[in-house]
Amino acid sequence: MTLLPCLQQTVQELALDFDSIPAARKALLGQLSHYIKEKLTANKPIKLVFICTHNSRRSHMAQLWAQAAATYYGMPHVQCYSGGTEATAFHPHAVAAMQELGFAVQHPRQSDNPVYEVRYAPQTPPLMAWSKRFDDKTRPESGFCAVMTCSEADQNCPFVPGTERRLGLTYEDPKHFDETPQAAAMYLERARQIGTELLYAFQQVNS
Repeated sequence: MTLLPCLQQTVQELALDFDSIPAARKALLGQLSHYIKEKLTANKPIKLVFICTHNSRRSHMAQLWAQAAATYYGMPHVQCYSGGTEATAFHPHAVAAMQELGFAVQHPRQSDNPVYEVRYAPQTPPLMAWSKRFDDKTRPESGFCAVMTCSEADQNCPFVPGTERRLGLTYEDPKHFDETPQAAAMYLERARQIGTELLYAFQQVNS
């Protein structure tokens, strides 16, 4: 299915990098692909909850990329969510990186924890992105795969109620570059890595 034009172009570029994904990462991504395929075969809804510590960077990037990948590869029954072990705010550097890659983000009025409207495809309702705990009421109560996107959350959150499957797919935190000249570039690098890997995972479902 067609995504927003700039995002569609980014997806086509990232797909050229699938061969650069290390074998160990492909094995982890294969577990996610297998879960999605199991659900599709059983004709059951696919619910993915991406979890990191603050729900401010990696988990949001992963949620948005997974939803876009599901649309791109024709899987309309995939529903993606995100949460943290605590709530802070969707970090502006992460928002900017996703915008640069082609997601359309409507910036709300300033607040401590703003709610962003994020679009990824024409004629598709936007995703509402804001920082929240992994047990927020907007998350499904059961029957989902919890994808842990940071090692700290994976270690500090040994039990996620309602989890059907759990997968540790962790990424280095770009926050280490906050307040440095490299910040924008490192956030973009992380957003591209997450996008490449999740696009690969969804592509493998159809292979």
